[in-house]
Amino acid sequence: MHRIAAEPLDVLRTRTSEKWRHYDADVLPLPVAEMDYPLAEPIAAALHAAIDRSDTGYAAGSRGVAEAFVPFAAERLGWQVDPARVTCTGDVAMGLVEVLRQVTEPGDGVVITPPIYPPFFDIVTEASARVVEVPMLGGIDEGWSLDLDGIEAAFAAGARAMVLCNPHNPIGLVPAREQLAALADVAARHGVTIVSDEVHGPLAQPGTGYTPFLTVSDAAREHGITVTAASKAFNLAGLKAAMVVTGSDRGDAVRRAFPYEVEWRMSQFGSIASVAAFREGGHWLDGVLASLDDNRRLLAELLADELPGVRYRIPDATYLAWLDLSALGWGDDPAAFALEHARVALGVGTMFGAEVGRGHVRLNFACTPEVLGEAVTRLADAAASAPSS
Repeated sequence: MHRIAAEPLDVLRTRTSEKWRHYDADVLPLPVAEMDYPLAEPIAAALHAAIDRSDTGYAAGSRGVAEAFVPFAAERLGWQVDPARVTCTGDVAMGLVEVLRQVTEPGDGVVITPPIYPPFFDIVTEASARVVEVPMLGGIDEGWSLDLDGIEAAFAAGARAMVLCNPHNPIGLVPAREQLAALADVAARHGVTIVSDEVHGPLAQPGTGYTPFLTVSDAAREHGITVTAASKAFNLAGLKAAMVVTGSDRGDAVRRAFPYEVEWRMSQFGSIASVAAFREGGHWLDGVLASLDDNRRLLAELLADELPGVRYRIPDATYLAWLDLSALGWGDDPAAFALEHARVALGVGTMFGAEVGRGHVRLNFACTPEVLGEAVTRLADAAASAPSS
């Protein structure tokens, strides 16, 4: 399998995105979900061609992105998408908010499952709804699963929707098809909506059995709405394009009720890049997945050798590692200690859930093996020099 090599640090530090401008130059920045790989050549060529023809106006609606996504979804995700059931918008967060605004009333409960992508907390409140936390069952040692009984209890108590993270960020879980089908049945019993964030779907490792929510059953298609994008798999977050995808008349009614402006939030470059990614980016994506596979396993080896007290479960998807640093004695927020004493920036665990995130961090391993090795060495050196409690 061919591999895509990540850029070296001297090249990366010329980038002007948040990941490379927020921290001092001596810090290894590993918290932001942005990859260090060079842009896929077909995407770069499409964007350069757009500049050459001064094609910088408004994006021409959803159809082009939707039609490019259809064969990509069928081939790589096993998902038959109707392009007429796709409405684009600026990014996944925008899509989630707009769906929640349609399927909840102000003050309604919306279930999320910590440890979870931190903006989910804000997305729910932005939609004028109320966060209902149902933490994942299990943990690093035994693996995780959705707490279906807890989710059903929340629906029985009045929650009207759930934001599903499929695959799950930060733990890298690919939920089993059977559990997703059971979740759909729970939603059907209570007449609620499952809004599935599937932006990391193309980053599920081959053989993990990744399942798009709308493919699992009639109940899922009736009660589910998916929001996804090329942004994470192809490193296009700054170009602003995402899709809201439905599979039933009930879901279609939600999309049709969106304000007119929602679709116009997609950028022209986001549209152009997404089409190129879905049509011509597969070879590049395969190479990235192979490199990520190497790195997720390398991280396990590095931790075992240099920081054996740190607990880590190799993720089935994403390029994110959820690490339990409690054994190091660095407190509830070990990311702060790591930044100060190791000059390694990591995602703050408590942002993913105040209780379940204590003592944890999120690490982005979509980098060179050398950067990953340097980060672990720095953490190990900081642990060795830290005063014993």
